[in-house]
Amino acid sequence: MALNYVWIVFFVIGLIIALIKLIVFQDYEIFKKLVEGIFDASKSSVMDIGLPLTGVMVFFMGLMNIGEKAGAINFLARILNPFMKRLFPEVPEKHPAMGQMVMNFSANMLGLDNAATPFGLKAMESLQSLNPNKETATNSQIMFLVLHTSGLTLIPLSIIAYRAGGGSTNPTSVFVPLMIATSIATIASIVITAIYQRLRFDRVLILWLIGIITAILLFAGFINSLPSQKNIPTPTLLTKETFSNVLGNLILFLIIVSFIIGGFVKKINVFEAFIDGAKQGWDVIIKIIPYLVGIIVGIRVFRDSGALDAIINGITWCFLHLGLNSEFVPALPVAIMRPFSGGGGRGLMLDVFKTYGADSFLGQLASTFQGSADSTFYIIALYFGSVGIKKVRYAIWAGMLADFIGVIAAILIAYIFFK
Repeated sequence: MALNYVWIVFFVIGLIIALIKLIVFQDYEIFKKLVEGIFDASKSSVMDIGLPLTGVMVFFMGLMNIGEKAGAINFLARILNPFMKRLFPEVPEKHPAMGQMVMNFSANMLGLDNAATPFGLKAMESLQSLNPNKETATNSQIMFLVLHTSGLTLIPLSIIAYRAGGGSTNPTSVFVPLMIATSIATIASIVITAIYQRLRFDRVLILWLIGIITAILLFAGFINSLPSQKNIPTPTLLTKETFSNVLGNLILFLIIVSFIIGGFVKKINVFEAFIDGAKQGWDVIIKIIPYLVGIIVGIRVFRDSGALDAIINGITWCFLHLGLNSEFVPALPVAIMRPFSGGGGRGLMLDVFKTYGADSFLGQLASTFQGSADSTFYIIALYFGSVGIKKVRYAIWAGMLADFIGVIAAILIAYIFFK
């Protein structure tokens, strides 16, 4: 389904639900709420997302230019080439896009969303240079995007911070369940997209996938073996909270410094290379703001009209009348909102914390939902919008199907770990 049709659906469904509220329930404020929401979303998409992203984009696009000239990006691409070339057969070996995608995935895994976005946008730009039809997404662009929306995260810094702020006495309790859930969603995204693209699952690809899963589980086991900060009277590096926080930021800072030093060793004018790349960051921001405004306003109308609540209530009704276990349903709004809006999902998660407690079954399940996927519609609008892609082909349904599998996995894992 093209993003164009999804956007239209948001508004049409919003109108239908709003009319029902006006005529049947005499909600005379509904259209005022929708119009105010449109103005608020238009403003916030620029002021709260576009402008704050500008500085980050400018800096990291400049850094990427240094890394490319110094050969660091190609070095990363060579290391993962046996795996990456099987997922992205359309991309030539040693192409900069390979290393840029690795940088994006790495930043996501470390929970560094601000750094992941510039790396991802640069990767999409490089993939677009290989695109023969500039308005239609290629298989490689869709594979990259669906992998990105699966939200593979090894160090969920933001979730831990929100749980601690929400009154949790054990904010890292979701660490291992979240890693397992997001890994399942990522593997599902690879399999779904690979089947559609008819990629060959040869021995090398299977071994790489097994190796990645094993490494993730070993890392999860190591983190789980560390004591919690609440049980240690004196702060120390070897606690779950401190180690997670330090590791992600340490690795990112080392990458920044190594790129700069590598450029100097290669006799590159590092600052000049930075400025050249930074200018591209500003150009990308100008391109993506219209797409951000469009998709965020559409999502806001869909939400404010009550369409999302209707979906949630319908699912709840189905579980109750079928006699199925519905204990998880109060946390389900987080999972439903997450593909549409990261901020909306976060707000609903905090509401679950307030109502049921951050350390309750529902609080931990909501945390797992929020951390085991990414904002599919936002990412599609942002990344495809940055390069002018208008025909997204099967990207939306592939991403949403992977999200759905991630939700099912999160529910099952929550019952295993938290009940």
